[in-house]
Amino acid sequence: MKTVIAENLVKTYDKGKVRALDGLNLDVEEGTVLSVLGPNGAGKTTVVRILTTLLRADSGNAQVAGIDVVNNPEKVREVIGLSGQYAAVDEILTGYDNLVMFGELYHLGKKQAVVRANELLERFSLTEAAKRPIKTYSGGMRRRLDLAASLIVKPKVLFLDEPTTGLDPRGRQEMWGVIQELVKGGVTLLLTTQYLEEADQLADDIAVIDTGKVIARGTSDALKKQVGGERLEVVVEQQHIAKTMEIVSAVSGHTAGLDEGLRLITAPVSTGSVALFEVLKSLDSAGIHALDVGLKRPSLDDVFLALTGHTAEVKVEEKEVKK
Repeated sequence: MKTVIAENLVKTYDKGKVRALDGLNLDVEEGTVLSVLGPNGAGKTTVVRILTTLLRADSGNAQVAGIDVVNNPEKVREVIGLSGQYAAVDEILTGYDNLVMFGELYHLGKKQAVVRANELLERFSLTEAAKRPIKTYSGGMRRRLDLAASLIVKPKVLFLDEPTTGLDPRGRQEMWGVIQELVKGGVTLLLTTQYLEEADQLADDIAVIDTGKVIARGTSDALKKQVGGERLEVVVEQQHIAKTMEIVSAVSGHTAGLDEGLRLITAPVSTGSVALFEVLKSLDSAGIHALDVGLKRPSLDDVFLALTGHTAEVKVEEKEVKK
């Protein structure tokens, strides 16, 4: 069952000169994680804002949990949670007061809001800091509190827009653990990210978007296969480069490439460990000692570069201007 559906979404700004979404199609299966991967300006935040009723598309259709986002926005808000790129919490209030306030805004009532706030503070390991003002929290603690606030009403569908942006590696790992726990609990999740490792770790399915449209879709392994098979990599001393390139080319059936600075010789191979063994045997026969040798599978970085022509780290000017 498709819990989130977006069909032919178009959104433009500046009298049509800037096309944030250009006929984007997207869907998420119930109980799964879809990672929407792309650089800044690709349209990730725009599609999240449309699906969470914060922005209206110029054209196209969208449904969340079977509810039309344009015709019944109030109903959509009752079944979703949203954590944006920046923590939407009041820095003057304590963590506890923030969550109680969110609960009351969702019409839970004071008593139920307090109960839910305490549950979430414990779940996100924030109980000890509950009575401290948010301005004393670390970046990771703020992100955890913001995610907790998005779960006040126990949503069926959760939208996380670059939830680990600005976090250090430890904070990112902690947030990944929280997200994985939510998915195990049955939440359907749409996650936008620029971090390829994050998509690899968390997503059941990945949609790569660029210039406002989906340019590739599939599992991490399926996308990697689009780039090709494994690559053989060998590092040798300078005087052995020519002979090693000859050996690697003969074994792989492809002209070997060379990174002169690293003395790294590479070539695609279809036989994996068999090719690796043949190269090692040939190098040994030639009296060449490899400083480093191995097989490398394509990464999501390789996929992104192949699909878009640039790496995911490229920062494109954000075009998603508010209405």
